[in-house]
Amino acid sequence: MSISHYIKEIGRGKDGARSLTREQATDLFGQVLDGTVTDLEVGGFCLAMRIKGETPDEMAGFLDATHARLQRLPQGHHGRDLTTVVLPSYNGARKLPVLTPLLALLLAREGAAVLVHGTATEDRRVTSEAVFAALGQAARTSVTALQAGECAFVPTEVLHPGLKRLLDVRRAVGLRNPAHSLVKLMNPCDGRALIVGSYTHPEYAVSMADTFALVGAHALLLRGTEGEPVADARRTPQMDAFRDGERVLLQPAQEGSLASLPELPRDISADATAAYIRAVLDGRLPVPVPIARQVAHILQEVSRPATPETNRLAAVSTP
Repeated sequence: MSISHYIKEIGRGKDGARSLTREQATDLFGQVLDGTVTDLEVGGFCLAMRIKGETPDEMAGFLDATHARLQRLPQGHHGRDLTTVVLPSYNGARKLPVLTPLLALLLAREGAAVLVHGTATEDRRVTSEAVFAALGQAARTSVTALQAGECAFVPTEVLHPGLKRLLDVRRAVGLRNPAHSLVKLMNPCDGRALIVGSYTHPEYAVSMADTFALVGAHALLLRGTEGEPVADARRTPQMDAFRDGERVLLQPAQEGSLASLPELPRDISADATAAYIRAVLDGRLPVPVPIARQVAHILQEVSRPATPETNRLAAVSTP
């Protein structure tokens, strides 16, 4: 098979490119994930989409193809009553410590089932996987059910090797591609989940929100810390919930100057970050207020009863 006819549509430049339908996007992305197209075609697809940008229909199609192929996390013994919190961790730490593991462990301590998935997309950043390892929690090598109060890190290649390969194209061409947005939107669970999506630039706030609305997502969206799905420990960002795709403002952005800053480690290495997380979990240091608020909002959304529409969407998303 080939995706060359799709590349002809999306690769006509910023002004001449034509968008794909959701069905076309599903077919194209499925072929890319299955590895049935050439490396040259994959590169052409990535560069063409980087120039054109993804529409919500295209992203929904990419998600349809991905959800049909993922090794999905089975439901635990609590069945569909258990909502798994999903934290996509792909950006890592550049200037600030990566506190996604802290968010995950705080949620698990409150009884939530928490799945963190990710892979390193840049060699110079400290990843959540490295911090979890420094905390003594190894990455999962298979997809197994999570129970209430359990937290696990699952590498992207365990969910789908083709998705990991597509993310790695960035190392060759130096540019993001649709997979870098898709991993922050997808539901890797067999059933109900709350996806915590994060963005770095305002244009992605719009595109992610439009996609969440189109697919009827159960999600929380915020401007995360350097692209990670955890609130900036220094200032509370705006947080929006998506309830079956309907957007609800949960938390307005903090305005004005800051009266004080939290005590964060200057050393952003995995070991130093792990030591800080232990100190917070042990009560020797306070939980940063923005992260505490995020935990509260996530627990509120997880505890909301599933609607008939939510159950329908969960069933539809399960192959």
